[in-house]
Order: sequence, then structure tokens, then C-alpha cells
Amino acid sequence: MTYQDIFTTELEGKTRHGARLIDVREREEYTAGHIPGAANLPLSELVGREDDIGPDTVLICASGNRSSQAAAYLAAQGKTGLMNLSGGTAAWRREGRALTQGDQP
Repeated sequence: MTYQDIFTTELEGKTRHGARLIDVREREEYTAGHIPGAANLPLSELVGREDDIGPDTVLICASGNRSSQAAAYLAAQGKTGLMNLSGGTAAWRREGRALTQGDQP
């Protein structure tokens, strides 16, 4: 099983077509600033919560490294339709896009 790397320019189109955004950074990182609409499920809590991830999910972290680990793990568990945001929130911010602060997506 595999996953697809996507770029920030593709993210809005994916969400318009129903993709769910999951930020796998730790809670403190997430609350400090996350992509609008992203829910938090830290990588450290992913094992045992695989059923919380459905198809058409974009996994996000700060740079794309932890989210690619999460995507590879979930794909190995048989999950399909997974996407990894290449460059993560750092790329999003470099492009001048807004981040949301706090606990809610």
C-alpha cells in the first residue's frame, strides 16, 4: 500500500472534494498554529487509533516528515486514499497562508 505526496497548492482542491485534514504534530505544536480545518491526532497516539483515519485523508506535520511516517504506517495497515502534505505547515506559512491557533480545527 502507498500514499500520495501533495503540495500546499493542491490542498484546497482536496478539501473541496471532501478530504479530511489530520495534523499529526503534538498538541502544543498544533495549538500554536495549524492549517485551518485540520484536526489533531498526534503521531505518538496514532497506534490504536487507526480506525479514526478514513480514506481521502491528508496527513500534516511541520515539515512533511512525521506525516509521511504516519501515512506509511497507515498504508501498511491497509488504509487507502492517504495523502501527505509535502513541506507541512512550514511550507504553508512560507507561502503567506494563515494558520489557526487553539484546540479546534
